[in-house]
Amino acid sequence: MEQGFIKVAAVTPKIKVADPRYNAKQICAKLTESCAQGAKVIVFPELCITGYTCNDLFLQTLLLKQALEALRRIAQETAGKDALVFVGLPVERGGNLYNVAAVLQNGKVLGMIPKANIPAYAEFYEGRHFSAGNGTCVDYVWDGQRIPFGTDQLFVCENIPELVVGAEICEDLWVAEPPATKHALAGATVIVNLSASNETVGKDEYRELLVKSSSARLLCGYVYCSAGEGESTQDLVFGGHNLIAENGTVLAQTKRFACASVASEIDVQRLCAERRRMGTFASCDNASYRKIPFSLDMAQTTLTRKFDSMPFVPGKEELRTKRCEEILSIQSYGLKKRYEHIGTKSAVIGISGGLDSTLALLVTVRTFDLLGLDRKGITAVTMPCFGTTDRTYENACELTKTLGVTLREIDIRKAVAQHFEDIGQDMDKHDVTYENGQARERTQILMDIANQTGGLVIGTGDMSELALGWATYNGDHMSMYGVNAGVPKTLVRHLVKYYADTCGNETLAKVLYDVLDTPVSPELLPPVEGTISQKTEDLVGPYELHDFFLYYMLRCGFAPAKVYRLALSAFAGQYDRETILKWLKTFYRRFFAQQFKRSCLPDGPKVGSVAVSPRGDLRMPSDASAAIWLAQLEELE
Repeated sequence: MEQGFIKVAAVTPKIKVADPRYNAKQICAKLTESCAQGAKVIVFPELCITGYTCNDLFLQTLLLKQALEALRRIAQETAGKDALVFVGLPVERGGNLYNVAAVLQNGKVLGMIPKANIPAYAEFYEGRHFSAGNGTCVDYVWDGQRIPFGTDQLFVCENIPELVVGAEICEDLWVAEPPATKHALAGATVIVNLSASNETVGKDEYRELLVKSSSARLLCGYVYCSAGEGESTQDLVFGGHNLIAENGTVLAQTKRFACASVASEIDVQRLCAERRRMGTFASCDNASYRKIPFSLDMAQTTLTRKFDSMPFVPGKEELRTKRCEEILSIQSYGLKKRYEHIGTKSAVIGISGGLDSTLALLVTVRTFDLLGLDRKGITAVTMPCFGTTDRTYENACELTKTLGVTLREIDIRKAVAQHFEDIGQDMDKHDVTYENGQARERTQILMDIANQTGGLVIGTGDMSELALGWATYNGDHMSMYGVNAGVPKTLVRHLVKYYADTCGNETLAKVLYDVLDTPVSPELLPPVEGTISQKTEDLVGPYELHDFFLYYMLRCGFAPAKVYRLALSAFAGQYDRETILKWLKTFYRRFFAQQFKRSCLPDGPKVGSVAVSPRGDLRMPSDASAAIWLAQLEELE
């Protein structure tokens, strides 16, 4: 449970209808199995002690007594087991029969939660047997215990305060005002649902949609456990469709008709962080709720869920293609609005033959096409200097020619040399002044050409560079509209590839593929034997690592130790522990030290859930200390 990961399980046993003794044995066996696998919250289906399909047998006194005896047996089985267990059964109280979820831990029944919404339509006629559950808790006396009985109760883990569990039963999920909404607003971070949802054609997709949307809307984990094999097939078939979701994402689910269990880890720390981030999540301490304490042993949860090494890049090609088109549209329509507002027909871009300037040029071309403007109004400026290689220069020229934009070549060697002479900079001293002098000279030229043409300088820097501060202040850091400011480096590559794959121009595609194959470099140091000598990722680290760090630090609010743990899992076999830790330290140092550059970024469109604009997602002081973040990383060595 360290770092907020709680292993949960949805378990569908094979039962016999109206045989509580047999069913209790099956439930106990599955319970032992799930505990052995590390599950801490275990959910069984609705009415699984008797079977959901007992029909009028629910009115038989013997069945109800045997169900309670079976509950006693299952509760005893939980003694000494480190788990919170939910199991379904019929319970009579005050002359009425209720469809109940019993909550068990360490040999005791902690609570009973009755079903709030009783369906009586189509194939459902529960109203014939069951009454709707009460909200405010009353005491149910059984087996020498006074057990809270009502829907308004939450189970609060005393030693993991982020873990608060609420429950609802089957139909409760399908109604307009599910009990889960009230539970979440009262503090529940995990909702469990004991269900007996029969199968009809297409129902599984709708069921999955409900679970996903509930977990997203309520910013919670959701464990859905449904009845399966063994239920009566007199009129219905139950598929045992179990799902585990977290904040809109299905972490795991079973195949239907498999009578299987499913388990995964829900990150309750992340859910709490997300609620803090979203000020519109109106949590409240609802006085009607009974808060029932329980505790779990503190131990590190073994992670079985997968963490994508590229969180900004969809893994499935179909979704990746859709995402690329969407992002290109956001970029180009953002720039389009700026041109409509200003009324200019000119754009100026520094074109280097690298990925970022290529993407910026492609976006600008799309924008001009949307506006019906002549592409010749786009001036692409190549400015060779001391580090320029033939490969990038030729790609820049060929790219502009193929796209039909205006190309201007301005060699800046003389201008930079004169500047160095003026300030007393040794030409053989390849330090930061040597590098930044070239970057600022290029920006000055672009700004002046924009003045000449009445146009805008289009920024090329991407979000990953801005996160690391890998930009020359008032050099490539500055523009009049930064179209790539919201795009991480790992995604820039896929956007350019998507354009190459779909442009329908063989010559253009060939150039774009070669750009994709070129090492990322600012080309500010002289080449060695005609090849790039300055590779960015050798200096600041692999961008795929930095984008991973950026996502989980900024989007999820994770501490460095947790980011490190997830990186070890995501990049297993690709980077060793020392390499990940080295670049993670670099990331935090640079992220904090370089905020002053992000504090004065030019306008640019947000494209995803992570952004570094000082006017949007990242309101961070430029002089904030990174001490506590770096100190935690030092402890990992």
